[in-house]
Amino acid sequence: MRSAPGGAVDHTAPAPRSTPEGAPRRQGAREPAARTYARALPIVPVRARGLTIEGADGRRYLDCLSGAGTLALGHNHPVVLEAIRKVLDSGAPLNALDLATPVKDAFLDELLRTLPPGLGERARVRFCGPAGSEAVETAWALARAATGRSGLLTFTGAGRGGTAGALDDPSANTHDARVARLPYPQDYRCPFGVGGEHGADLAARWTESLLDDPGSGVPLPAGMLVEPVQGEGGLIPAPDSWLRRMRQLTADRSVPLIADEIQTGVGRTGAFWAVEHSGVTPDVMVLSNAIGGSLPLAVVVYRDDLVTREPGAPADAFPGNQLAMAAGTATLAHVRENALAGRAATLGARLLSQLRQLTSDFACVGDVRGRGLMIGVELVDPDGEGEPGFPGGPGAAEGSVAASVVPGRGRRPLPAAPELAAAIQRECLRRGLIVGLGGRHASVVQLLPPLTITDEQAAAVLDRLADAVRAAARCRGGGTAATP
Repeated sequence: MRSAPGGAVDHTAPAPRSTPEGAPRRQGAREPAARTYARALPIVPVRARGLTIEGADGRRYLDCLSGAGTLALGHNHPVVLEAIRKVLDSGAPLNALDLATPVKDAFLDELLRTLPPGLGERARVRFCGPAGSEAVETAWALARAATGRSGLLTFTGAGRGGTAGALDDPSANTHDARVARLPYPQDYRCPFGVGGEHGADLAARWTESLLDDPGSGVPLPAGMLVEPVQGEGGLIPAPDSWLRRMRQLTADRSVPLIADEIQTGVGRTGAFWAVEHSGVTPDVMVLSNAIGGSLPLAVVVYRDDLVTREPGAPADAFPGNQLAMAAGTATLAHVRENALAGRAATLGARLLSQLRQLTSDFACVGDVRGRGLMIGVELVDPDGEGEPGFPGGPGAAEGSVAASVVPGRGRRPLPAAPELAAAIQRECLRRGLIVGLGGRHASVVQLLPPLTITDEQAAAVLDRLADAVRAAARCRGGGTAATP
């Protein structure tokens, strides 16, 4: 861009020629430093199909990040592309505000037929901004309007606790707090140091006490937001019995239960919706990611008796992208018609079984967990001490059972190793495998492959990941074999 006479910018001047190879450098100059994936995965994708991405340098990668779980069918699946082309060729409006359109009608038909029993028959669907965080805010606002209360209960490690509410000043008076975080049950890093069913029971008792104790500092909330499998919190599945307890606790106190299915939905966990594993029917479901078929889309599904919105109230400018709804309809139908949720359950169980061998082969692999094709591998420092307050942590009697095991998992939780996890992510990339990182300390390698991954591709993913773990562990200068 050059200056015109008088110092004005000449917008007709040709722009400097850009090359794909220089894109990361230009991105660093033009965008803020708060870039998550681009900084960890310095590649420039130019083509993609299914599980495979091709970079500008000609290298090909197996993508087990899948757009942070948005690509249920992988990149550019034929049924998705055909649905998008059909809308473009039809001349249909791409933005129709909240008007009824054939595209929206077809999307709602397909979405409603997939919902858990007890919700689909009496569901209303609210379109909102396309991000999952906006859907959470919309669900929270709906619960506030329906109950006349203001607070929200969510859980430690939750990826979304309300984009505004999560920024509340933690030093504020507890009676004024908008968001209260409760312990989320897990085995390896159980907040009570016991794991298993006992740990889940203690977490449920804590929640019940907080709701019923007038001195807890937390008034009865407008809703409870829960992830059936925590995604960004470390790929941690909620115990089915605990989730049923949360359903009963909230129902008994007229607190709407809001299921965050943003990352878990559309077959990823081995059921179409993750709440189905426990037989729970929530009052509200927050949906995004895969329901747009790779394009931005988010909706809130809720029981019809929670309707409080009056006609004529302000509406969003983007309450449903026509292309995303078409892509979403094709994705939902393909997953349903081809039983891909069941495929995710079978293949996911096999992958978990094989990946758990890593805990025996490598002392730096603390835990492998997940559900369906939503799997996490937690990296730890094998030379560190067990965490305080856990069996096996500082203060445990030498030689006691508690000095070496955690009930429910059999291994003490060692300190997280985020640097090692990042090193493994880099080693994976060198081997043509794209994985994500998450967890409380960014120490969990995330595997979120598309539901269409083949057995041969799954075997290649396992081989490359194991080789990357071996290489990263060797660079740390210690042996790779786990301690007997």
